[in-house]
Amino acid sequence: MAEIASQKETEAMLERMLTRLALTDDSKLEAVLGKLLPYAISSLSNSIPSTRQKVMEMLTHINRRVKDQPAIHLPVLDLWKLYQSADSPMVKNFSIVYIEMAFDRLHMEEKINFAPELLNGLSKLPGQHQDILLRIVAQAMECHSNQIDEAVAAKYRKINVAEECHLLLGFCLQTMLYQPPSSNTEGMTCSAGLSIVQTRRITGKYPLKGEKLSGRKLGILNVIESMNLAPERVYPLYITASIDSQESVTRKGEELLKRKAASANLEDNALINHLFSLFQGTASEERIPAEERITPASPALQARLMSVFSHSVQAANLFPATLRCIFHCIYGNGTNSRLKYAGMEFTVWVFKHASMEQLKLMGPVILSGILKFLDGQVAAESDVYSRELRAFSYQAIGQLAQRAPQLFRGNVEMAVRLFQALKEVDPSSRSTVQEAVNSLATAYKDCNELVSKGLEALLLENSQVVESEARFCAVRWATTLYGLDHCPSRFICMLGAADTKLDIREMALEGLFPQKQVDRTVNQSSQSVPDNYPPLKEILDYISKYQPQVLEVSEIGERKPLFPPKMYVAMIRFLQICYEAECHQASLSARGDSPQHADSVILLCLLLEHAMAYEGSVELHATASKGLLNVASWHPQMIASRYAERLPWLRQFLGHIDSDTRESISRLLGITCSALSTSSASVLIQELCSTFKVLNKGRFEDSHGAICATGYVVSQCMTGMPSVGRELLETSVMVLVDTIKSQTLPLAGAAAEALGHVGLRGRLTDFGQDYQFHNSCQPAEMEPLTKGIHEVKPSMEEVSGNLSNDGFVSSLIERMKELLGSNDIKVVQKVVIAFGHICHGDTSLRLMDMALDALFSLSRSKVEDVLFSAGEALAFVWGGVPVTADEILKSGYTSLSTSSNYLTGEIAPHRFIDSTVVETEVVRNDRAKAREKITKKLFDDLLYSNRKEERCTGSVWLLSLTTYCGQHPNIQELLPAIQEAFSHLLAEQNELTQEMASRGMSIVYDLGNSHTKSELVQALVSTLTGTAKRKQVVKLTEDSEVFEEGSIGERPGGEKLSTYKELCSLATDMGQPDLIYKFMDLANYQASLNYKRGAAFGFSKIAKQAGDALKPHLHTLVPKLVRYQYDPDKNIREAMENIWRSLMADPKKTIDEFFDDIIVDLLTQSGSRLWRSRESSCLALSDLLQGRKFDQVGKYLERVWITAFRAMDDIKESVRNAGDSLCRAATSLSLRLCDTSLTERSDASAAMAIVLPFMLSNGIMSKVATVQKVSINLVMKFAKAAGDAIRPHLPELVFCMLESLSSLEDQRLNYAELHAESVGIQKEKFENLRIAVAKDSPMWETLDLCLKHVDPPTLELLVPRLVQLVRSGVGLNTRVGVARFISFLVQNVGSDIKPFINSLVKVLFPAVEREKSSAAKKAFAAACGGLLKYAGSAQAQKMIEDSIALYTSVGDKGTQVASAILLKTFSQQAADVVKGYHTIVLPVVFMARFDDEKEVSSLFEEVWEENSSSESVTLQLYLPEIVAVLCDTMLSSSWASKKKSAKAVIMLAETLGESLAPFVQDLLKFLVKEVPGRIWEGKEVVLDATAAICQACHRAISGDDPVGPDILVTLVSSACTKKKKSYCEAAFRNLEKIIKAFGKPEFCNMVLPFLLESCTQNSSGKVDHGGSSLDGSSAEENGDLLPPLGKVLDCITSIVTVANLPDILEHGKNMIAAFLNSLRPELSWQVKLSAFSTIRVFYGRLRVGPSQASSISSEQAAVQQTLITESFQSLSPLVLECISSIKIAQVHLAACECLADMVEVFCSAQKTESSLYRELLQLYNVEKNESAKSVLKKSLDILEDSFKDTMHD
Repeated sequence: MAEIASQKETEAMLERMLTRLALTDDSKLEAVLGKLLPYAISSLSNSIPSTRQKVMEMLTHINRRVKDQPAIHLPVLDLWKLYQSADSPMVKNFSIVYIEMAFDRLHMEEKINFAPELLNGLSKLPGQHQDILLRIVAQAMECHSNQIDEAVAAKYRKINVAEECHLLLGFCLQTMLYQPPSSNTEGMTCSAGLSIVQTRRITGKYPLKGEKLSGRKLGILNVIESMNLAPERVYPLYITASIDSQESVTRKGEELLKRKAASANLEDNALINHLFSLFQGTASEERIPAEERITPASPALQARLMSVFSHSVQAANLFPATLRCIFHCIYGNGTNSRLKYAGMEFTVWVFKHASMEQLKLMGPVILSGILKFLDGQVAAESDVYSRELRAFSYQAIGQLAQRAPQLFRGNVEMAVRLFQALKEVDPSSRSTVQEAVNSLATAYKDCNELVSKGLEALLLENSQVVESEARFCAVRWATTLYGLDHCPSRFICMLGAADTKLDIREMALEGLFPQKQVDRTVNQSSQSVPDNYPPLKEILDYISKYQPQVLEVSEIGERKPLFPPKMYVAMIRFLQICYEAECHQASLSARGDSPQHADSVILLCLLLEHAMAYEGSVELHATASKGLLNVASWHPQMIASRYAERLPWLRQFLGHIDSDTRESISRLLGITCSALSTSSASVLIQELCSTFKVLNKGRFEDSHGAICATGYVVSQCMTGMPSVGRELLETSVMVLVDTIKSQTLPLAGAAAEALGHVGLRGRLTDFGQDYQFHNSCQPAEMEPLTKGIHEVKPSMEEVSGNLSNDGFVSSLIERMKELLGSNDIKVVQKVVIAFGHICHGDTSLRLMDMALDALFSLSRSKVEDVLFSAGEALAFVWGGVPVTADEILKSGYTSLSTSSNYLTGEIAPHRFIDSTVVETEVVRNDRAKAREKITKKLFDDLLYSNRKEERCTGSVWLLSLTTYCGQHPNIQELLPAIQEAFSHLLAEQNELTQEMASRGMSIVYDLGNSHTKSELVQALVSTLTGTAKRKQVVKLTEDSEVFEEGSIGERPGGEKLSTYKELCSLATDMGQPDLIYKFMDLANYQASLNYKRGAAFGFSKIAKQAGDALKPHLHTLVPKLVRYQYDPDKNIREAMENIWRSLMADPKKTIDEFFDDIIVDLLTQSGSRLWRSRESSCLALSDLLQGRKFDQVGKYLERVWITAFRAMDDIKESVRNAGDSLCRAATSLSLRLCDTSLTERSDASAAMAIVLPFMLSNGIMSKVATVQKVSINLVMKFAKAAGDAIRPHLPELVFCMLESLSSLEDQRLNYAELHAESVGIQKEKFENLRIAVAKDSPMWETLDLCLKHVDPPTLELLVPRLVQLVRSGVGLNTRVGVARFISFLVQNVGSDIKPFINSLVKVLFPAVEREKSSAAKKAFAAACGGLLKYAGSAQAQKMIEDSIALYTSVGDKGTQVASAILLKTFSQQAADVVKGYHTIVLPVVFMARFDDEKEVSSLFEEVWEENSSSESVTLQLYLPEIVAVLCDTMLSSSWASKKKSAKAVIMLAETLGESLAPFVQDLLKFLVKEVPGRIWEGKEVVLDATAAICQACHRAISGDDPVGPDILVTLVSSACTKKKKSYCEAAFRNLEKIIKAFGKPEFCNMVLPFLLESCTQNSSGKVDHGGSSLDGSSAEENGDLLPPLGKVLDCITSIVTVANLPDILEHGKNMIAAFLNSLRPELSWQVKLSAFSTIRVFYGRLRVGPSQASSISSEQAAVQQTLITESFQSLSPLVLECISSIKIAQVHLAACECLADMVEVFCSAQKTESSLYRELLQLYNVEKNESAKSVLKKSLDILEDSFKDTMHD
């Protein structure tokens, strides 16, 4: 029964509600729905049908009523609470429907604040409800299309449940994918990337279009950005936005993609899978219902996604999604060129980065697809995309070939296909195809024989085609697939060597000569000849197979070579290497015995002979002739026999234009001579001599060739094979001697060289007895050549008995000495070498003395080649050179330096050869004397000479002797002296001298014993480490060069400064003799550097061999070597690098081993007084620190930074640059060490504890701008990278950053601010500008980063530092910064700030009060506002009361502004808290709105607007409190307080009107009390307030106290008598208002006499309306102040309006007198305007009407008539005068209207006169104002009517 009763009650209530709803007007419907709608929906939980039917009726009625009235709001918050608490599904369903309806009707601000709450618990709701709520949230996001408020963003950031974020992101992504359907689309369609169901989910009932859709998308992007989600989660959303059809969305998406998602991990599996599903959709999956199938993404998005996939290795390994993606791009429906392009690019990426397991699955399928695609393409297609697609296809094939070669290795089809494509594709695509072809080559590595044969044919064919790319690939394949022993591939390389393209030639030569042996000599050791070259026989057979003409014998005059010259050259060089390799592998005994080898040699000779064809190039001929000579050196007998029969063929090349060819053929002719008969040899010699004997006859080349050949042939004949007569040989020698005298320099040099060659075989002094030089050789003198050919050679006894003829030898040596003075360097070299060769074969003391004197004459030569040649000659004179006469004459020998790599590389050790088989005692003595002479010359004269060129010569010659004769016993004895000399020369400035000395040190080390080696190593280490002392010094003379010319500048006159004499002269001229010591000190320093450089060169040679001897010195040596490698001097740097490479087999290991020693030395030297030490140390440190771990560098980290900062402020620019480099390295190291993702947390914390405090104390506080900048940037990066490791340092970091905001600010801004106002810039604006600049600084960015790491433990340390900074911080930016930081800190930590609120408020409140800057005030107030939100009730109340007290207490403007700012901030940031204190806040705020200070009042006006929705409602709500505050303030002793209270009363009265009635007596009590008494500034407002209350509440005042109005009128009337003008005027003005407000006729007798009296007072003075005398003096100076006549007249007007007619009649005459007084000409027109108005009212009351006629007595009527007549007669002339005399339109009109009323009243009372009519008519005619004219016309009409009535009567 109870349930039934309850049910009935519910139904009855619903019925009443429905009835009330039906009777409610629309204007009140919103308030009713706020209560009825939630209750009605909650009633749906009742399962009784009748109840539900009632509810449905009510809901239907509501729907019908509100449907077309969107202004009616629904209770959305109550509905949301109902939805959350309801258990009934029906209640939830209806609630969500009405929530959606209510949300559309909310204001924008309400939507923004409500939307984030809908996302809480979203994942637990049903799917349909999720969709509705997400649509609501998306709708709210439209409001953020421009920007999002930080407070709203914080609400969204609180959504930290993964499922809810996932739902929101998914919905946002679908919204971003949605595109509006086209207008011609019929039916339901879906956008690309969505299903039909998802499209409905996004749009709801109505499709999204245009600006609404773009606004929603922009809002979504701004909201998601503010949520600070992981880049991987938002990446799909941003990339989708970047291809939107709306430009604004695209631009925003691109920006966020670069700024927020650039760091996304593209290897994240979830992200890549998401992107693949977005790309493909589910349209192909039939198991999914049709409406739920997701279509693939749009082509634009697919293309963008493909570019992402092509940068992700993970994407390349997601089979089968990768495969589907590729085939969709290439063959899918709707694909385009761009997608095909992206698909091919992704294919290349997949082939490059996919794992082998994935590649095995995908490779064959994708390859078949690519081939199918290529088969469907037209090769000549000109479309750019098509060409690029083909190029990508080939590139993909190339990548696949590298990863999966087994797919191609079985046949040559792919190779044929790609080579063919290379010839057919467009030239612009060939480079890509070429790259693919090159990549394919590796696939055929180690292929089977059949495939190899096919490839050989393919490559040979393509190596000769027109397309250079095909030729390049053919050569590339030949060098890649096959080794040196593969003949077909080497032949292809030979073909390529003659190619027109440089790159093909270079690659072909690399294939032939991989060890860079293009210019090899035949004298190299067997160790340098590789053994992997093909057998000579095989390669020659392959060549002869290709060119069978090779097998034919070359004839004289053959013209064309068998191959192109460049190819021929490469072929010959390659064959020479093969030949040498074969010769070295065979034993010497079997060289000529193997028939196969002999056949190969013959075939090689045939090929070389064909190369000598006439049309061959000079290079080819030279190469071929050298090749023949090389063969002859290995097989002299075979070659001699062969060419003895082909002597004419050989001799034809003696006149060749190339000197090398002539030289080679001459040597070959000398070898061939050994196989000639005596007669043939004699004839050959005669013919050769006859060629050059005749002076100036024939070609130079012929003469030169003949001279060279004569030397080699005669030297061979002197061996006795063949046996030629002595006379012929002597005659030949004499002809050569004559040639030296009589021929040109080149031929003379050649003749000297030939004589040297002859001298190698015997003593030249055996010839020339009784010989005299001849100036010319006549033809008849050739006869002796034909005589005595068959004569017997004299015996040795005879020869020895006739030793050298002194005259012959002297003449020969003198002539050769003359040639040494030639300018032709080559001639001089030949003559010098000839001296050595002659002395090698002839050891007579006389000859050697003359030769040495000639050689010593070159000691000051500056030509290096001459010095080296002289060194070789001295070695031959010394004896024991490592060559024999046969090696010199029968091989390709050129010089000792070439055979020993003396000038080009490592010097090879030489064997000691005693060339003299038997030496007599005399010969040994002569040699010893010659050696002694050489030694004395070197050590006494040259090596320690004061001339640098002589020291250079000595170094070259000494090194030559040590190198070539090092094993000689005499050299061994001299090794200590040689070592000392070379050590001394290491300090030379001359690079050649230093180089020679360093090389000499190395050779001495090789030659010396263990003691010598130990001493040498110790000396060099001492030199490098700076502890060595020079044993011997060079004595300075006046010509000694101290500095290189130009190294220290010039004298003032332009003279050079280099020698000792010049330096002394300069010091004397300057009057500073001691300056010479500074010069010498500088010279010694330079010498020490040179010494180290030279020692380094020598050390680099020794280091390889020193081995264990260096180990004890490494701890000292390695740090120095590391530093010297960065020396500013390039020479020292290169030298030390040579040592380093030589000494350290594993440099990295060495540095790790000696790391501590190195870094300590570098840190020490970085503070050296020498700038080069500082610079090199910094550079070395910058490299040394790369990649180091904390345990290595932790203990040095602070010193490194000290060094870097000190170097950055160095006086020398290069050191500063090095410091910058070190700073960058230290920055990189520190960031890595402090990054917890890269370093262990413990190490990161330790590194942070070292670096960060140093940066804060020494870096940021530094006075060096660059150091400050680096420190700030580094600290900011620390904050980004260090993560939680930065928490222990947050207090100090935040404190420093906040202080730096001001300390690092440009000081010019302070100056500018001081003068800003003088140039018209407002100070506040300038401050805001400074703050904005600081906000964009790295310091503020760092502070933002710090906020993310603050936790409760950190707050305990951080808050005291902030408190300290608030108290002591200076500088605008610092103070604003700390305030803002506190605000943001409160937002971030939320309620965790509660324990610290008191301490913060204690310093923030005084800061707001005392702060002078408005920007700083606002910032501190904002911080207080943030704290108020989390303060307890007592704290909150105290904060608010203190804020109010700042205004109410006696204070200056600053405290009042502070109060206003605080209250405003509280209202904005903690509105909910402030609402509870409105009763104490709003009254003060209301009163403060009327403060005299405009700034204060405007601020409080803003506070009032923040807290009041409607002013009248708010005032009514808090009226008691406001009145109480106003009354209290009225009692204040402060006039300003009284004044603003009165103003507030005025506002109350004007706003509330009669609603103020309950408090009117209280207010009047205080106002009435204030009116009497002393007049203070602004007291007028009290009168205004009194009048305002009277106007608003006159009924209440009259009802409460009937005599109250009389009292008020009396009070205000008494105020009219005050002397202060403004107060008096205010009194009259408000008296008028009070009289009008109450309207009591009794006021006439009370006030009118006083007013008329005031007018009378005015009649006796000369005061106008403005209150100043006519004579210019003020009224107050003249006596009592006269009342303002205009205000008095206004009061009279109000009195006349409310007075009874009898009272008016009683005072009529006085009033007329007042009017007459007010119309005086001297009064202002404003007074006359008031007078006209009063007269019109007066006449209006005198107007005789029916009602008036019956209400007055006859006496009164008579009085009335009299007043009308008198007044008209007295006033009308004055009015007319005003009309005629005053030219102001306003006065004209007012006077005319007044006159019209007077005429009308007067005419109605009695007859008029015609004179008035005439005057009016005259005025009418001259009046120009149309309005006034019409009024005058009215008066004339009245007068005319009056005339007519008179006439009628």
